[in-house]
Amino acid sequence: MKRDDILRVDEALYPHHDEEHGKVVRKKIVFVTILLTVVTAAEVLLGVFASGWIGIKWELVKTAFIVMTLVKAGYIVMIFMHLGDEIRSFKWVILGPYILFICYLVFICLYEALALRDIRQFFEWIM
Repeated sequence: MKRDDILRVDEALYPHHDEEHGKVVRKKIVFVTILLTVVTAAEVLLGVFASGWIGIKWELVKTAFIVMTLVKAGYIVMIFMHLGDEIRSFKWVILGPYILFICYLVFICLYEALALRDIRQFFEWIM
């Protein structure tokens, strides 16, 4: 005799999920995993071959690394940390302080670089 007062584990934990929803979620996870793997492989290949054999300018390589890292971080946050499923205002509450902090760090780096350039020019002028 089957007891109807005991729920299966998957029914108790995920009552609103069905197999079709599971297929969509798994397809999205596989896509993001493949995308992150391809971007990581591109980063590694660019790092290995760009400086010595291909002859790409190093500034372009560094910019490509930054862009690919931001793409990977964005996909990880949006998919695996489920921020992509949230409403827009909550996304900005989470991402806004990080964006401001990164802008602040860029500002500090540029400001200090200009200060170091001025100091270097001053000492070159003295000598």
